[in-house]
Amino acid sequence: MTISPVVLFSLSPLTIVLIIVAVITIGLIIFLAIWGKKQQKKMDETEEQIAAAAQTVTMLVIDKKKMRFSKAGLPKMIVDSTPWYARLAKIPVVKAKVGPKVMVLISDSKIFDMIPIKQEIKATVSGIYITKVRSLRGPALVHPKKKKFREKMADKANELRGKTQTANTKNTKNTKNSKKK
Repeated sequence: MTISPVVLFSLSPLTIVLIIVAVITIGLIIFLAIWGKKQQKKMDETEEQIAAAAQTVTMLVIDKKKMRFSKAGLPKMIVDSTPWYARLAKIPVVKAKVGPKVMVLISDSKIFDMIPIKQEIKATVSGIYITKVRSLRGPALVHPKKKKFREKMADKANELRGKTQTANTKNTKNTKNSKKK
């Protein structure tokens, strides 16, 4: 049984639009599934290469920030080899003293929050990429508890209240001093 053009055009316009949208959606889902599998394979290969080149290093963390790739202070060779769209993204950067050298390293985003500042740590490094972190001295490193949206807003409100209160106390001190003169 074939669908003739006469039968197709005898359908209501809403039905035709819904059929077209369904076909486009199914095509998009198939495309994303195939593309996702290819990206997963690439990621697995990259992780294998990183694991093969990994070394354990003791370092003193000086500073850590999330900053743009181009402003992170990474070697020119690395900046030139990255695509232009990746240079615009913010990356977790760790400035650490490894042996006698101060180096700028890129951290895995999963472990970035665990890295303590101004402490000595033992880290697994592959090139300039930090993949694992362990505490050398002191308590074990744990992921900080993720704050919920409501908690973040309460912290910001308390911070703003504290700023306004300090500003008010300064103003009252200034007015008292000016009255005494």
